[in-house]
Amino acid sequence: MEITNIVAKIIICEQNELTIEQKSIVEAAKKATLSSYAPYSHYNVGAGVLLDNGKIIMGSNQENAAYPSGICAERTALFYAGTAFPEAKVKKIAIIASHNGEFTSSICSPCGACRQVMLESQFRAGNPIEVLLCSSNKIYIFESVDDLLPFGFDYSDLKG
Repeated sequence: MEITNIVAKIIICEQNELTIEQKSIVEAAKKATLSSYAPYSHYNVGAGVLLDNGKIIMGSNQENAAYPSGICAERTALFYAGTAFPEAKVKKIAIIASHNGEFTSSICSPCGACRQVMLESQFRAGNPIEVLLCSSNKIYIFESVDDLLPFGFDYSDLKG
């Protein structure tokens, strides 16, 4: 038997320590929470995605009374980016949540399905996607989706 540790590099900072690009997608994610449709959970999530063509795409969660029919902010933004700009590569994604009109004090962490879609977007881009998980006062920065989803399932697994 062998035991090993998985290590992820996480930069924890405040918004005033971000680059201009990082600030722009955090602001886009915050703005996207306003278009969230979350009448059941009241947990409004927004995502901001920066593409290599300079475009910033926003997405928000959209709930449904039949819960499996809703979709998360991350997937909304990434799927729209892939549809509207199929040749563009995703560079960064920021995610934040608000509850009852206030940004949450804990970071908004993507669900497993969103992590998988983020991993596929990273594979599609051919470069690491920087991930910013935001709260009302702190931002956790991951240099790659791999840090959020170790042992992720990707194209290489389909080769057998």
